[in-house]
Amino acid sequence: MKPLTVEQLRAAFQALKQESSVKPYIFFDGPGGTQMAQQAVDAMVGYISQGMANLHGAFPTSIKTDALLENGRKAVADLLNCQPKEVAFGQNMTSLAFSIARSMAPFISASDEIVVTELDHRANVDPWITLAQDKGATVRFIPVNPETYTLELENLSEFITEKTKLVAVGLSSNVTGTITNIAKIIARAKEVNALVVVDAVHAVPHLTIDFRELGCDVLLCSAYKFFGPHLGIAVIAESLFEKLPVYKLAPAPQNIPDKLETGTQNHEAIAGLIGAITFIESLGEGATRPERLKTGMEQIITHELELTQRLENSLSRLPQVRLYRAPADTPKTPTFAFTLDQVNARDVTTWFAQHYNMCIADGHFYASTLADKLQVNHMGGWVRIGLAPYNTLEEVKLFEVGLQEFIKQHIK
Repeated sequence: MKPLTVEQLRAAFQALKQESSVKPYIFFDGPGGTQMAQQAVDAMVGYISQGMANLHGAFPTSIKTDALLENGRKAVADLLNCQPKEVAFGQNMTSLAFSIARSMAPFISASDEIVVTELDHRANVDPWITLAQDKGATVRFIPVNPETYTLELENLSEFITEKTKLVAVGLSSNVTGTITNIAKIIARAKEVNALVVVDAVHAVPHLTIDFRELGCDVLLCSAYKFFGPHLGIAVIAESLFEKLPVYKLAPAPQNIPDKLETGTQNHEAIAGLIGAITFIESLGEGATRPERLKTGMEQIITHELELTQRLENSLSRLPQVRLYRAPADTPKTPTFAFTLDQVNARDVTTWFAQHYNMCIADGHFYASTLADKLQVNHMGGWVRIGLAPYNTLEEVKLFEVGLQEFIKQHIK
């Protein structure tokens, strides 16, 4: 394939097309949510402007909306290699996780154990802790190594035991970018017949994901992290989904995936999701949509790699910067968390916003267990800079200049 230019990538994002009289934003907040691709915007506006309706009617706009949901499921299925009927939509990943956790209650008893991790966003921790509390079950945490920012998997059988009924793990950290060896975790979980829930919210924008190959039971992600609108997505293996006794209204459908989708869905957001997936597809080549999506993601990965290497090298060379980054032999996403000596993280991000119009985030990013263990909360958490495919080498260089300027002004 012919490599894409950054100009081609940026052309799809209206938010990057600032007027010449306005200092342009530089978006380094991809892990918190990417900008929306024009295909997603157009799809949302098209659905809204051409007649909206609820489902299951005999009239054309309702029939169109029925088809929209089915097309949305098919698009996700092609992106993540699952069945369309295994795809459910919701308000966000967190709400879906709580709903799924509540529906799993009949499978958990007081003698059981639920395993979560110290590395994860709390959206893949607290729903399962709540489930354990409701059932009187025990919660165990797979620890994170405070030096490598990776999960300690050497003695995995000590954490995932015959008592384990559910394991929840993130595919990649939304703070450090660490990509976890979840194949090892899933293999151990299956040895003891435990269910596995994977948080792929941070992973889907940066990796090719294969639900079938992973072998997990539930995979959760969010469209606004990969160029679409705010919408949660759950992929639930058919064998489990059919058995889930979800909380629902009596007249609502009993079949999957409809039974998990309580109330009226955000139809315009589902249209935007299709548009976002269409954007990824437009970057690739192949005879089928799955092939184009796979090669499209490979184009994104290739583009981000150059910027990742540049930024990692520059951050690791500054003695005033503590970079929370896994070793070179550990795969990582282009997401960087760091702290500066004696400086509150909010002061750093405010300065960059005021002086460079850079959108850089700060805080614990809901990975609060990790923040507690690494003792960063007294500094306002981390400064996090996360790359997206529309970022450029010039933007990264400008950040490097700005960071050195900040250090000179604020650190003696």
